[in-house]
Amino acid sequence: MEAAEKEEISVKDEAVDKNIFRDCNRIAFYRRQKQWLSKKSTYQVLLDSVTTVEDSTRFQIINEASKVPLLAEIYGIEGNIFRLKINEESPLKPRYEVPDVLTSKPSTVRLIPCSGDTGSLILADEKGDLRCHITANPFKVDLVSEEEVVMSINSLGQLYFEHLQILHKQRTAKENEEEASVDTSQENQEDLGLWEEKFGKFVDIKANGPSSVGLDFSLHEFEHLYGIPQHAESHRLKNTRDGDAYRLYNLDVYGYQIYDKMGIYGSVPYLLAHKLGRTIGIFWLNASETLVEINTEPAVEYTLTQMGPVAAKRKVRSRTHVHWMSESGIIDVFLLTGPTPSDVFRQYSHLTDIGEKQ
Repeated sequence: MEAAEKEEISVKDEAVDKNIFRDCNRIAFYRRQKQWLSKKSTYQVLLDSVTTVEDSTRFQIINEASKVPLLAEIYGIEGNIFRLKINEESPLKPRYEVPDVLTSKPSTVRLIPCSGDTGSLILADEKGDLRCHITANPFKVDLVSEEEVVMSINSLGQLYFEHLQILHKQRTAKENEEEASVDTSQENQEDLGLWEEKFGKFVDIKANGPSSVGLDFSLHEFEHLYGIPQHAESHRLKNTRDGDAYRLYNLDVYGYQIYDKMGIYGSVPYLLAHKLGRTIGIFWLNASETLVEINTEPAVEYTLTQMGPVAAKRKVRSRTHVHWMSESGIIDVFLLTGPTPSDVFRQYSHLTDIGEKQ
Protein backbone atom coordinates (compact mmCIF):
# COMPACT_ATOMS: atom_id res chain seq x y z
CA MET A 1 0.00 0.00 0.00
CA GLU A 2 2.82 2.32 0.96
CA ALA A 3 4.67 1.53 -2.28
CA ALA A 4 1.55 2.27 -4.30
CA GLU A 5 1.29 5.74 -2.75
CA LYS A 6 4.81 6.68 -3.77
CA GLU A 7 5.07 9.23 -6.55
CA GLU A 8 5.86 7.68 -9.90
CA ILE A 9 9.06 8.90 -11.53
CA SER A 10 9.26 8.99 -15.30
CA VAL A 11 12.53 8.49 -17.13
CA LYS A 12 11.50 11.36 -19.40
CA ASP A 13 11.53 13.76 -16.44
CA GLU A 14 15.33 13.50 -16.33
CA ALA A 15 15.88 13.39 -20.09
CA VAL A 16 18.14 15.88 -21.82
CA ASP A 17 16.70 19.18 -23.01
CA LYS A 18 16.38 18.64 -26.76
CA ASN A 19 16.35 22.37 -27.36
CA ILE A 20 20.12 22.45 -26.95
CA PHE A 21 20.49 20.00 -29.86
CA ARG A 22 19.54 20.57 -33.48
CA ASP A 23 16.63 18.80 -35.11
CA CYS A 24 16.23 18.54 -38.89
CA ASN A 25 14.48 21.86 -39.34
CA ARG A 26 17.38 23.65 -37.63
CA ILE A 27 20.03 22.02 -39.85
CA ALA A 28 20.79 24.25 -42.83
CA PHE A 29 21.97 21.59 -45.29
CA TYR A 30 18.75 19.63 -44.69
CA ARG A 31 16.65 22.71 -45.50
CA ARG A 32 18.72 23.43 -48.62
CA GLN A 33 18.42 19.91 -49.97
CA LYS A 34 14.68 19.78 -49.35
CA GLN A 35 14.18 23.14 -51.05
CA TRP A 36 16.30 22.23 -54.08
CA LEU A 37 14.83 18.74 -54.53
CA SER A 38 11.35 20.21 -54.67
CA LYS A 39 12.39 21.80 -57.99
CA LYS A 40 13.00 18.36 -59.58
CA SER A 41 16.28 19.28 -61.24
CA THR A 42 17.78 16.12 -62.74
CA TYR A 43 21.20 14.74 -63.57
CA GLN A 44 22.16 12.79 -66.65
CA VAL A 45 25.15 10.66 -67.69
CA LEU A 46 27.29 11.77 -70.60
CA LEU A 47 27.77 8.37 -72.23
CA ASP A 48 30.49 9.64 -74.55
CA SER A 49 32.61 10.32 -71.44
CA VAL A 50 32.69 6.66 -70.30
CA THR A 51 36.22 5.34 -69.81
CA THR A 52 37.51 2.11 -68.32
CA VAL A 53 40.72 2.18 -66.30
CA GLU A 54 42.50 -0.60 -64.46
CA ASP A 55 40.22 -0.77 -61.43
CA SER A 56 37.07 1.22 -62.28
CA THR A 57 34.66 2.60 -64.87
CA ARG A 58 34.37 6.38 -64.96
CA PHE A 59 31.88 8.77 -66.52
CA GLN A 60 30.62 12.32 -66.17
CA ILE A 61 27.27 13.29 -64.66
CA ILE A 62 25.88 16.74 -65.39
CA ASN A 63 23.02 18.67 -63.85
CA GLU A 64 20.58 20.16 -66.35
CA ALA A 65 20.48 23.43 -64.40
CA SER A 66 24.06 24.10 -63.26
CA LYS A 67 25.83 22.37 -66.19
CA VAL A 68 28.78 21.69 -63.84
CA PRO A 69 30.08 18.11 -64.35
CA LEU A 70 30.58 15.54 -61.63
CA LEU A 71 32.88 12.54 -61.93
CA ALA A 72 31.34 9.15 -61.11
CA GLU A 73 33.40 5.99 -60.57
CA ILE A 74 32.09 2.45 -60.18
CA TYR A 75 34.30 -0.29 -58.76
CA GLY A 76 33.80 -4.03 -58.42
CA ILE A 77 35.35 -5.30 -55.17
CA GLU A 78 36.19 -8.85 -54.18
CA GLY A 79 33.42 -10.56 -52.23
CA ASN A 80 30.37 -9.29 -54.18
CA ILE A 81 30.73 -5.61 -53.31
CA PHE A 82 30.18 -2.59 -55.53
CA ARG A 83 31.55 0.87 -54.79
CA LEU A 84 30.16 4.15 -56.17
CA LYS A 85 32.10 7.40 -55.81
CA ILE A 86 30.84 10.79 -56.98
CA ASN A 87 33.02 13.88 -56.70
CA GLU A 88 33.52 17.22 -58.39
CA GLU A 89 35.49 16.74 -61.57
CA SER A 90 37.51 19.93 -60.97
CA PRO A 91 36.99 21.03 -57.36
CA LEU A 92 38.22 24.40 -56.11
CA LYS A 93 40.34 22.39 -53.68
CA PRO A 94 40.36 18.69 -52.70
CA ARG A 95 37.18 17.67 -50.90
CA TYR A 96 37.52 15.62 -47.72
CA GLU A 97 37.62 11.84 -48.10
CA VAL A 98 37.64 9.57 -45.02
CA PRO A 99 41.18 8.12 -44.77
CA ASP A 100 41.27 5.77 -41.77
CA VAL A 101 38.19 3.54 -41.82
CA LEU A 102 39.04 1.08 -44.58
CA THR A 103 41.67 -1.49 -43.57
CA SER A 104 43.50 -1.08 -46.86
CA LYS A 105 42.79 -0.28 -50.48
CA PRO A 106 40.03 -2.76 -51.41
CA SER A 107 40.99 -5.46 -53.90
CA THR A 108 39.06 -4.79 -57.08
CA VAL A 109 37.66 -7.11 -59.73
CA ARG A 110 37.18 -6.20 -63.35
CA LEU A 111 33.71 -5.11 -64.41
CA ILE A 112 32.88 -6.10 -67.98
CA PRO A 113 30.85 -3.70 -70.16
CA CYS A 114 27.86 -5.49 -71.72
CA SER A 115 25.62 -4.46 -74.56
CA GLY A 116 22.52 -2.63 -73.39
CA ASP A 117 19.73 -0.46 -74.71
CA THR A 118 20.46 2.88 -76.30
CA GLY A 119 20.97 5.40 -73.53
CA SER A 120 22.28 2.92 -70.98
CA LEU A 121 25.45 1.18 -69.80
CA ILE A 122 25.66 -2.29 -68.23
CA LEU A 123 28.60 -3.46 -66.11
CA ALA A 124 28.82 -7.09 -64.96
CA ASP A 125 31.19 -9.08 -62.79
CA GLU A 126 33.14 -11.94 -64.35
CA LYS A 127 30.52 -14.52 -63.35
CA GLY A 128 27.71 -12.40 -64.74
CA ASP A 129 25.57 -12.92 -61.63
CA LEU A 130 25.79 -9.28 -60.52
CA ARG A 131 25.23 -6.32 -62.81
CA CYS A 132 25.02 -2.55 -62.61
CA HIS A 133 22.51 -1.20 -65.12
CA ILE A 134 23.19 2.52 -65.55
CA THR A 135 20.48 4.62 -67.21
CA ALA A 136 21.77 7.86 -68.73
CA ASN A 137 18.80 10.24 -68.67
CA PRO A 138 17.79 10.69 -65.97
CA PHE A 139 20.76 9.20 -64.12
CA LYS A 140 19.86 5.97 -62.34
CA VAL A 141 21.71 2.81 -61.32
CA ASP A 142 19.94 -0.55 -60.88
CA LEU A 143 21.80 -3.27 -59.01
CA VAL A 144 20.70 -6.57 -60.53
CA SER A 145 21.35 -9.99 -59.01
CA GLU A 146 20.31 -13.11 -60.93
CA GLU A 147 17.88 -11.06 -63.06
CA GLU A 148 16.28 -9.46 -59.99
CA VAL A 149 16.61 -5.73 -59.30
CA VAL A 150 17.43 -5.58 -55.60
CA MET A 151 18.40 -1.92 -55.32
CA SER A 152 18.00 1.26 -57.38
CA ILE A 153 20.12 4.37 -56.90
CA ASN A 154 18.73 7.85 -57.63
CA SER A 155 15.41 6.44 -58.80
CA LEU A 156 13.73 9.33 -56.94
CA GLY A 157 16.12 11.88 -58.43
CA GLN A 158 17.52 12.97 -55.05
CA LEU A 159 21.18 13.16 -56.08
CA TYR A 160 22.44 16.43 -54.61
CA PHE A 161 25.94 17.89 -54.76
CA GLU A 162 26.99 21.40 -53.69
CA HIS A 163 30.13 22.67 -55.42
CA LEU A 164 32.87 24.53 -53.56
CA GLN A 165 32.86 28.25 -54.34
CA ILE A 166 35.05 31.31 -54.01
CA LEU A 167 34.08 33.53 -51.09
CA HIS A 168 31.28 35.75 -52.38
CA LYS A 169 33.09 38.95 -51.35
CA GLN A 170 35.92 38.04 -53.72
CA ARG A 171 33.72 37.57 -56.78
CA THR A 172 33.65 40.06 -59.61
CA ALA A 173 30.81 42.51 -59.99
CA LYS A 174 29.72 40.69 -63.15
CA GLU A 175 29.32 37.38 -61.31
CA ASN A 176 27.31 39.08 -58.59
CA GLU A 177 25.03 40.67 -61.21
CA GLU A 178 24.43 37.28 -62.83
CA GLU A 179 23.33 35.90 -59.49
CA ALA A 180 20.95 38.77 -58.90
CA SER A 181 18.18 36.84 -60.65
CA VAL A 182 18.39 34.19 -57.94
CA ASP A 183 17.09 34.79 -54.44
CA THR A 184 20.43 35.59 -52.79
CA SER A 185 19.22 38.22 -50.34
CA GLN A 186 21.06 38.43 -47.03
CA GLU A 187 18.01 37.07 -45.22
CA ASN A 188 17.74 34.07 -47.55
CA GLN A 189 21.46 33.29 -47.33
CA GLU A 190 21.34 33.32 -43.55
CA ASP A 191 18.25 31.11 -43.49
CA LEU A 192 19.88 28.53 -45.76
CA GLY A 193 23.28 28.78 -44.05
CA LEU A 194 25.14 29.29 -47.32
CA TRP A 195 28.22 31.04 -45.93
CA GLU A 196 27.55 31.20 -42.22
CA GLU A 197 25.37 29.09 -39.94
CA LYS A 198 24.40 29.97 -36.38
CA PHE A 199 23.00 27.81 -33.61
CA GLY A 200 22.81 29.28 -30.14
CA LYS A 201 26.19 30.84 -29.40
CA PHE A 202 27.98 28.75 -32.03
CA VAL A 203 28.86 30.17 -35.46
CA ASP A 204 30.03 27.98 -38.36
CA ILE A 205 31.90 29.95 -41.04
CA LYS A 206 32.00 28.27 -44.47
CA ALA A 207 35.01 29.67 -46.31
CA ASN A 208 34.06 28.00 -49.58
CA GLY A 209 30.32 28.02 -49.18
CA PRO A 210 28.00 25.03 -48.64
CA SER A 211 29.29 21.60 -49.62
CA SER A 212 26.61 19.04 -48.71
CA VAL A 213 25.84 15.88 -50.68
CA GLY A 214 22.89 13.50 -50.86
CA LEU A 215 21.60 10.43 -52.66
CA ASP A 216 18.59 8.09 -52.50
CA PHE A 217 18.46 4.29 -52.57
CA SER A 218 15.33 2.25 -53.31
CA LEU A 219 15.35 -1.25 -51.81
CA HIS A 220 12.94 -3.50 -53.69
CA GLU A 221 10.60 -5.65 -51.59
CA PHE A 222 12.50 -4.84 -48.38
CA GLU A 223 10.58 -3.73 -45.31
CA HIS A 224 12.91 -4.64 -42.44
CA LEU A 225 15.87 -2.29 -42.00
CA TYR A 226 18.47 -2.24 -39.23
CA GLY A 227 21.69 -0.46 -38.29
CA ILE A 228 22.95 3.18 -38.47
CA PRO A 229 23.81 3.28 -34.73
CA GLN A 230 23.80 4.85 -32.23
CA HIS A 231 20.24 5.76 -31.31
CA ALA A 232 18.04 4.88 -28.36
CA GLU A 233 15.39 3.51 -30.68
CA SER A 234 13.85 0.18 -31.61
CA HIS A 235 16.11 -2.43 -33.19
CA ARG A 236 14.17 -2.24 -36.45
CA LEU A 237 14.48 1.17 -38.06
CA LYS A 238 11.24 3.14 -38.35
CA ASN A 239 9.74 5.27 -41.07
CA THR A 240 10.70 8.93 -40.77
CA ARG A 241 7.97 10.34 -42.99
CA ASP A 242 6.14 12.06 -40.13
CA GLY A 243 9.10 13.02 -37.97
CA ASP A 244 12.80 13.70 -37.73
CA ALA A 245 15.35 11.76 -39.75
CA TYR A 246 17.93 9.57 -38.05
CA ARG A 247 20.88 11.78 -37.16
CA LEU A 248 24.46 10.49 -37.32
CA TYR A 249 26.71 12.81 -35.35
CA ASN A 250 29.33 12.17 -32.67
CA LEU A 251 27.85 13.41 -29.40
CA ASP A 252 28.02 12.62 -25.69
CA VAL A 253 24.43 13.01 -24.55
CA TYR A 254 23.66 12.54 -20.87
CA GLY A 255 20.12 11.52 -19.97
CA TYR A 256 19.05 10.94 -23.57
CA GLN A 257 15.43 10.15 -24.39
CA ILE A 258 14.46 6.64 -25.36
CA TYR A 259 12.58 5.91 -28.61
CA ASP A 260 14.17 8.94 -30.21
CA LYS A 261 16.16 9.32 -33.44
CA MET A 262 18.68 11.87 -32.18
CA GLY A 263 22.32 10.76 -32.16
CA ILE A 264 23.77 9.95 -28.74
CA TYR A 265 27.37 8.72 -29.06
CA GLY A 266 29.14 7.32 -32.10
CA SER A 267 28.23 7.52 -35.76
CA VAL A 268 28.24 4.36 -37.90
CA PRO A 269 26.74 4.93 -41.40
CA TYR A 270 26.04 1.25 -42.03
CA LEU A 271 22.52 0.02 -42.84
CA LEU A 272 21.15 -3.51 -43.37
CA ALA A 273 17.97 -4.55 -45.20
CA HIS A 274 16.51 -8.03 -44.89
CA LYS A 275 13.73 -10.00 -46.54
CA LEU A 276 13.01 -13.68 -47.08
CA GLY A 277 15.91 -15.11 -49.06
CA ARG A 278 18.06 -11.97 -49.23
CA THR A 279 20.03 -9.50 -47.10
CA ILE A 280 21.87 -6.45 -48.45
CA GLY A 281 23.79 -3.58 -46.90
CA ILE A 282 24.73 0.06 -47.55
CA PHE A 283 27.94 1.54 -46.12
CA TRP A 284 27.95 5.33 -46.61
CA LEU A 285 31.58 6.34 -46.07
CA ASN A 286 31.22 9.94 -44.88
CA ALA A 287 32.37 11.30 -41.52
CA SER A 288 30.42 14.58 -41.50
CA GLU A 289 27.03 15.14 -39.91
CA THR A 290 24.58 12.87 -41.73
CA LEU A 291 20.81 12.52 -41.81
CA VAL A 292 19.01 9.39 -42.99
CA GLU A 293 15.36 9.37 -44.05
CA ILE A 294 13.48 6.07 -44.40
CA ASN A 295 10.15 5.63 -46.15
CA THR A 296 8.50 2.26 -46.78
CA GLU A 297 5.56 2.20 -49.15
CA PRO A 298 3.74 -0.46 -51.17
CA ALA A 299 4.21 -0.58 -54.93
CA VAL A 300 1.09 -1.88 -56.68
CA GLU A 301 1.45 -4.07 -59.75
CA TYR A 302 -1.33 -5.37 -62.01
CA THR A 303 -1.26 -8.59 -63.99
CA LEU A 304 -3.78 -8.93 -66.82
CA THR A 305 -5.88 -12.09 -66.92
CA GLN A 306 -7.70 -13.76 -69.80
CA MET A 307 -10.87 -11.93 -68.76
CA GLY A 308 -9.37 -8.53 -69.60
CA PRO A 309 -8.13 -5.54 -67.61
CA VAL A 310 -11.23 -5.35 -65.43
CA ALA A 311 -10.28 -8.68 -63.86
CA ALA A 312 -6.59 -7.79 -63.46
CA LYS A 313 -4.93 -9.34 -60.47
CA ARG A 314 -3.52 -6.91 -57.94
CA LYS A 315 -0.16 -7.63 -56.37
CA VAL A 316 1.36 -5.38 -53.72
CA ARG A 317 5.14 -5.30 -53.41
CA SER A 318 6.72 -3.07 -50.80
CA ARG A 319 9.66 -0.82 -51.49
CA THR A 320 11.76 1.12 -49.01
CA HIS A 321 13.46 4.39 -49.92
CA VAL A 322 16.54 5.45 -47.96
CA HIS A 323 17.75 9.02 -48.42
CA TRP A 324 21.26 9.85 -47.15
CA MET A 325 22.30 13.50 -46.68
CA SER A 326 25.72 14.63 -45.42
CA GLU A 327 27.00 18.10 -44.60
CA SER A 328 30.24 17.85 -46.58
CA GLY A 329 32.74 15.50 -48.23
CA ILE A 330 31.98 13.35 -51.27
CA ILE A 331 29.58 10.53 -52.10
CA ASP A 332 31.45 7.29 -51.39
CA VAL A 333 29.14 4.32 -50.87
CA PHE A 334 29.70 0.56 -50.73
CA LEU A 335 26.85 -1.72 -51.80
CA LEU A 336 27.03 -5.04 -49.96
CA THR A 337 25.06 -7.54 -52.02
CA GLY A 338 24.95 -10.45 -49.55
CA PRO A 339 22.95 -12.51 -50.27
CA THR A 340 22.87 -13.94 -46.71
CA PRO A 341 23.19 -12.05 -43.41
CA SER A 342 26.55 -13.73 -42.72
CA ASP A 343 27.73 -12.69 -46.20
CA VAL A 344 26.88 -9.04 -45.50
CA PHE A 345 28.67 -9.16 -42.13
CA ARG A 346 31.69 -10.70 -43.81
CA GLN A 347 31.68 -8.06 -46.55
CA TYR A 348 31.52 -5.22 -44.03
CA SER A 349 34.24 -6.68 -41.83
CA HIS A 350 36.40 -7.23 -44.90
CA LEU A 351 36.25 -3.49 -45.57
CA THR A 352 36.60 -2.17 -42.02
CA ASP A 353 38.37 -4.96 -40.12
CA ILE A 354 35.49 -5.10 -37.63
CA GLY A 355 35.64 -8.52 -35.97
CA GLU A 356 38.69 -9.67 -37.95
CA LYS A 357 40.97 -9.57 -34.90
CA GLN A 358 38.56 -11.22 -32.49
